[in-house]
Amino acid sequence: MPILAHQIMSRQVVTVSVAAPVADAIAIMLGHHVSGLPVVDAAGRVVGIISEGDFIRRAEIGTERKRGRWLTFIAGADRVALDFARSHGRKVGEIMTRNLVTIGEDTPLAEIVEIMEAHNVKRLPVMRGDSLVGMVTRTDFLPAVAHLAPSGQNSSQENFSQDDNRIRELVIAAMADATWRPCAMNVDVQDGVVSLRGSVKSDKARRAVIIAAENVPCVSKVEDDLTIYPAPEEEYGGGDFVSLQEETSEADDQPL
Repeated sequence: MPILAHQIMSRQVVTVSVAAPVADAIAIMLGHHVSGLPVVDAAGRVVGIISEGDFIRRAEIGTERKRGRWLTFIAGADRVALDFARSHGRKVGEIMTRNLVTIGEDTPLAEIVEIMEAHNVKRLPVMRGDSLVGMVTRTDFLPAVAHLAPSGQNSSQENFSQDDNRIRELVIAAMADATWRPCAMNVDVQDGVVSLRGSVKSDKARRAVIIAAENVPCVSKVEDDLTIYPAPEEEYGGGDFVSLQEETSEADDQPL
């Protein structure tokens, strides 16, 4: 079953009035240790979001956006007017983000992530009809991951139903079709401890290889002896993966 918004959301949501002074919003955020607040109107309806990002470009600290005549012309009068209002506004409603994106209580976690990435937002109000019932932020993902992620410490204490040869096969299979798989990779497993040797093209590829091995069941530890590509494949005796590099054609190789 997928994880839903109501299972991870924060239920005690602090809000701020659209008519409140900007200083009040700042005091609420600092007092409650939050980085953003839903903004509500007199009827309690959510009409926007104010976050720490709305205070970066402020006249009080000399960080308001400044443009020359040419850039002002390119940006257009409406954009320049909006930037002025956001950097000089005294009320929450004058600087808040109005294009509100919300989710429902039964929105799956995968969909929440897609929405956050698509709209480049860090928090989403959770609505039940017109009522605000919660808030999902990036921080709320941490307990879900911690609860479901496998623990390396616990896996080392499991009853190893698979012998080292089987673990080795699974490690190799875990990255067999990956574009970042090592050249000439050798995998050795002793009592659930996986040793990796081979050559990878980058440090990012190295991390991916290690993570792939760590996620194999019954692996208690991964020892990294990988080197950054290129490295002579001969040093590893061909390994479990061998990449054949394209050689430069010689004159004798050309057809007559």
